[in-house]
Amino acid sequence: MEYENSVDRKFQKELNAGVAALILLDIVSRAGEPMYGYQIAAMVGGSRQDGSFIKQGTFYPILHSLEGSGLLKSNVEPSVNGPPRRYYRITPDGRDTLERWKAIWQTTRDFADSVLRS
Repeated sequence: MEYENSVDRKFQKELNAGVAALILLDIVSRAGEPMYGYQIAAMVGGSRQDGSFIKQGTFYPILHSLEGSGLLKSNVEPSVNGPPRRYYRITPDGRDTLERWKAIWQTTRDFADSVLRS
């Protein structure tokens, strides 16, 4: 989607910030095994036709932030097809946080929908 002006871009950036962390945490949570960044990115990109919801420049910083907050853990493993890969998995605190964030998201979404539909 093309934005009309800088105000639109700023609004979209602020809206995306928390939602992106929620989505990345959920993707890692639903995985049956640790995932490396490209796998996570492919899942995010596959859920939107233009693949632009989470920009590549913010994708890894969000994962690092989630890890820094203790919501994800990672380890680096050698790769047969290239450089070593960093694999992410959710922590127990991450699972608890994810459930709270989902509830917050639902409440926020429901409130916004009820007001905007009026």
